Amino acid sequence: MEMTSRIFIAGHRGLVGSAIRRGLARMGYTNLLLKTRAELDLMNAPAVARFFAEYLPEYVFLAAAKVGGILANNTYPADFIRDNLEIQTNVIDAAYQSGVKRLLFLGSSCIYPKLCPQPIREEYLLTGPLEPTNRAYALAKIAGIEMCWAYNRQYGRKFLAAMPTNLYGPGDNFDLNKSHVLPALIRKAAEAKAAGDKKIVVWGTGTPRRELLYSDDLAEACVFLMSLPDAKFSTLLNSEQPPLINIGTGHDLSIRELAELVCRVIGFAGELEFDTTKPDGTPQKLMDSSRINALGWHSRTSLEEGIRLTYEWAKDSLVLTPA
Repeated sequence: MEMTSRIFIAGHRGLVGSAIRRGLARMGYTNLLLKTRAELDLMNAPAVARFFAEYLPEYVFLAAAKVGGILANNTYPADFIRDNLEIQTNVIDAAYQSGVKRLLFLGSSCIYPKLCPQPIREEYLLTGPLEPTNRAYALAKIAGIEMCWAYNRQYGRKFLAAMPTNLYGPGDNFDLNKSHVLPALIRKAAEAKAAGDKKIVVWGTGTPRRELLYSDDLAEACVFLMSLPDAKFSTLLNSEQPPLINIGTGHDLSIRELAELVCRVIGFAGELEFDTTKPDGTPQKLMDSSRINALGWHSRTSLEEGIRLTYEWAKDSLVLTPA
């Protein structure tokens, strides 16, 4: 990408898209195409086609998606599969029709089988059953990977799918009915501290292990991939395998350890109570990120520092009441 290339960030207000927007602006890219949902409904195929035909983006970061934690995925599976299929189908096809040079499709580590060997390598995709609570979302994202692969093979496109591990950071969703585990823990600890409570309740047994990546680190990885020289970028588009690359830190910890770390950063000294009637989800999701590491990218933000930055953002944005 050149500094003046026309770059469309689909979903620029979300956790991932806003981090990509900040990263591109910080690096000096000046021609960012940004549309709110009110300005461009990505579930409206004719509107998406018109946008691409008019603005002719050269590079596309497809970060728009319907996302949520275990509760939201389990409660609204039809919404998750329908909305994500529509968004990605419309954007990927319009990118092909308008001659986009490169597209990066953002997915999630939940696309991999529930009981995957650890750490998870890209070739483990579709080798076993999915986690039931987010199966609908995962299948939509797998379809997006397959669509990128199909367009590359049939039309000679350069569409790459990046699968980040669990993400967090500024712009995250702190709604306990929709959030992922880390923002939920941050909210619970902050509110318990402010109220003087003696404990917080954590879903599940606390034993599942999670790898977490700060959103700005992911943004740097995405820009890094899209800026690779053609020869290196093409090595990621082997026609014999899905155009898929993992993005993670290479380290994980248990939910109990994560909750303890959150409490330490926020300064909540109470107890943790684990509600074992709630689902645990996948036992472990540690990504093998050796492919992107070999290209030269590594995460930089420690989990403790990332939690502190996210907490400060949430307070400054009035998402949380300062504890």
